[in-house]
Amino acid sequence: MNYWKGKNVFVTGCTGLLGTHLCELLITRGANVIGLVRDYVPRSRLFAEQLKQKMVVINGDVENYGLLERAINEYEIDTVFHLAAQTIVGTANKNPLSTFDTNIRGTWNMLEACRRNTGVRRIIVASSDKAYGEHEHLPYKEEAPLQGRHPYDVSKSCADLIAQMYSHTYDLPVCVTRCGNFYGPGDLNFNRLVPGTILSALQGVRTVIRSDGTYIRDYLYVKDGAEAYLFLAQKMDEIPIHGGAFNFSNELQIPVIELVNKILGLMGCLNLQPVIKNEASKEIRHQYLSAEKARNILGWQPQYQLEQGLKETIEWYRHQFAGGVA
Repeated sequence: MNYWKGKNVFVTGCTGLLGTHLCELLITRGANVIGLVRDYVPRSRLFAEQLKQKMVVINGDVENYGLLERAINEYEIDTVFHLAAQTIVGTANKNPLSTFDTNIRGTWNMLEACRRNTGVRRIIVASSDKAYGEHEHLPYKEEAPLQGRHPYDVSKSCADLIAQMYSHTYDLPVCVTRCGNFYGPGDLNFNRLVPGTILSALQGVRTVIRSDGTYIRDYLYVKDGAEAYLFLAQKMDEIPIHGGAFNFSNELQIPVIELVNKILGLMGCLNLQPVIKNEASKEIRHQYLSAEKARNILGWQPQYQLEQGLKETIEWYRHQFAGGVA
């Protein structure tokens, strides 16, 4: 039996990289997908690949509590995937208030709307490895304290703690995901490392690295991420994990410069060596996750190796910009 067939599933942030892949998976598995869309983004896979035509779209944002409560009640929502967030670190540094509004208030709005509707059976809230803040001992494990110090990191620490609070205080069926940097087909934020490097190579120009290139990050292919979210939601029916947080990672720690060179090598563009600006500030130098808890408790493991994921991603952008890059 298909677990998702006929379930009413509410997805926020469904025009984003992870959101589009999650909606696509849910649609193919027979779910009734209700998506919250703030902005019309023509190049988002949700619109460009006609996913929108296969789901219900509600126009609005997570700052609108009344809208969320109406949607959850009117569409008799069974499962919620709360992905909506302002995800760009630089934007958060420049404009912390709008980031806090979306990432923190948006989270408590969603959870409060779910609390007031007893029909919601499971809620997955997207946190981040950034919620941990800076730690001396790595990799991050789920029991590590959440101690963000910069705007984006703090917004995720707060949202994460709020989600856990709603579970422990109100017995809301919530689990939290903490992932590193997603990459894959459909990422339109070209100030991110993977799509930015690919776009620069397609344009025949050198990519710019804001840091000194030695920053270490955790990169997870978006298809693995979408499957992990569905897998976790299903496991909530089987084992007592409400209120728990889970890291999802391929546990490959890679410096920025190494990832850039891997992409350039796969594209045959090693002659386009990156420009290293060494201007990054208010960012943590080393961040990577342990997925031991997800392996041992959930039985989860990623399916994609880094090179395989990068090749699929590069091919998607080549196809998108086959007529030339503006």
